[in-house]
Amino acid sequence: MNTSNFLRLLLLAAIWGGSFLFMRIGAPVLGPAVLIEYRVLFAALFLAAVGLALRKRLDLRANWKHYLMLGFFNSALPFLLFAYGARTLSASVLSVLNATAPMWGALLGAAWGRHPIKPKTGLGLVLGTAGVALLVGFDDVSTRPGAAIAIAAALAAALCYSIASLYAKSAKSVEPFANAHGTMWAATLFVLPALPFFPAPSTPTPGVWAAVLALGVLCSGIAYLIYFRLIEEVGPTSALTVTFLNPVFGILWGALFLGEVVGWHTLAGSAIVLVGTALVTGFVPRLGRTAPAAAGK
Repeated sequence: MNTSNFLRLLLLAAIWGGSFLFMRIGAPVLGPAVLIEYRVLFAALFLAAVGLALRKRLDLRANWKHYLMLGFFNSALPFLLFAYGARTLSASVLSVLNATAPMWGALLGAAWGRHPIKPKTGLGLVLGTAGVALLVGFDDVSTRPGAAIAIAAALAAALCYSIASLYAKSAKSVEPFANAHGTMWAATLFVLPALPFFPAPSTPTPGVWAAVLALGVLCSGIAYLIYFRLIEEVGPTSALTVTFLNPVFGILWGALFLGEVVGWHTLAGSAIVLVGTALVTGFVPRLGRTAPAAAGK
């Protein structure tokens, strides 16, 4: 990974870490369904404009089932679950819970593929569980009403990313830009029926609209373009090291812009989760290698 790609990786982590900040701003005002419908719609429109400029086709007739599958498990459902959790949990906690996706992937891979869990992977799972327990057990957000359901929703969102990752390994190959573009339109269709049942509880301010626009265009549309550029140049395994950087920026943005308290439990819990994730994925910092895992967005 050269300097320019490393800087792209840092930029991508900063953007995806910021998604939890923007959801924390928008979810209490718009509610999960309205917020995420805007997010995926703005992302789809942005990618459609890019696709038109670059003359890239979706090929819906051949790939519509693939787009629906990824659109549901990699975008619509996890986005909704994270937005639900964002009404209660801090951006810091959400970003760390998102980093558990590779751990869910290891468990699912063992269950579906019937491959025994190696001792190092098992240790990583134990550490990851302990890190999450430390993070949420000592955080003030755990005492808020509905915190337990919000934590479960965020963990379920990370599980969705792992399901999408396992599906993608066996799915037919689709051009990366078309993957991002098609799944955003699919996610827009999936979230749309929920809107009448979950209207916005409040009227958004200009600041909230700015957060929603950033969430859709920046954290979904532009972020996917950067991510797939990294995959093209350094490969998917190196690009997935962004998993380890997302919580750093999630915690940083929450502290800087929302005044979230970064306590000892935040730092310790985050570190333990990331060490567990490294063991599960086989990440070796010296060599810069990872095994395939899900990347949280």
